[in-house]
Amino acid sequence: MAPSGFGNRVEGLHAVEAAAAAGRVLRLSVESKRRGRAEIEALISLVGEHRVSMVEDVRPHAETEAPQGLVAECKAIMPVPLDDLIVEGAAVIVLDHVEDPHNVGAIARSAAASGMTGMVVSARRAAPLSAAAFKAAAGALERLPVSVVGSIPDALSRLKDLGLWLVGLEAAAASELFGLDLLTEPLAVVIGAEGAGLSRLTAARCDVLVSIPMADESESLNASVSAALAGFEIMRVRREGATPG
Repeated sequence: MAPSGFGNRVEGLHAVEAAAAAGRVLRLSVESKRRGRAEIEALISLVGEHRVSMVEDVRPHAETEAPQGLVAECKAIMPVPLDDLIVEGAAVIVLDHVEDPHNVGAIARSAAASGMTGMVVSARRAAPLSAAAFKAAAGALERLPVSVVGSIPDALSRLKDLGLWLVGLEAAAASELFGLDLLTEPLAVVIGAEGAGLSRLTAARCDVLVSIPMADESESLNASVSAALAGFEIMRVRREGATPG
């Protein structure tokens, strides 16, 4: 069966702007009271008047709580095959059944901003790449390659076979993320589910488990915060390694 796409519904100004810039918007609903605002007029011009419907309130048709007066029906984005994530300088973020779509979107946003080259998500027991995820991603899901897989442990085995090191974030791990030598290598960073962390099978697939140092008696970090710290640490280490001494 061919993989189904995602991103058919996009809401919120930044997410809709990004979808429109990518040429994906098929039909845009706009609240009448927002007509005349510069950013809305620019968006309507980009999408084309013939694709725009003015409505009194988009909220009855929205999936998110704050659609900002905009709901767009879009052409789907197709997931990429896992093998296509193997590129020069690969730095892939893998989500081990992260269930909050806002976290998924926020992770995609920080992954794109820190130069990560792709993201892997599960098709089962995980947050869908929904309107909420796209809104939190603020355009990042338009440009970050995403692979949707049936099994995260199997996907990790395949990534390892393709030459990536597997680095799992685990709060109790003895080794630390910051300054890890492997960060200069082609790798995948694995983020566990909210609360539960990495599953047993996923942790067993990783080459190394690392923690993020924290002050004593601190609460564990949100999955999206952990992913952001990992992404920007990879960027920092690789930039320093590329700087002539």
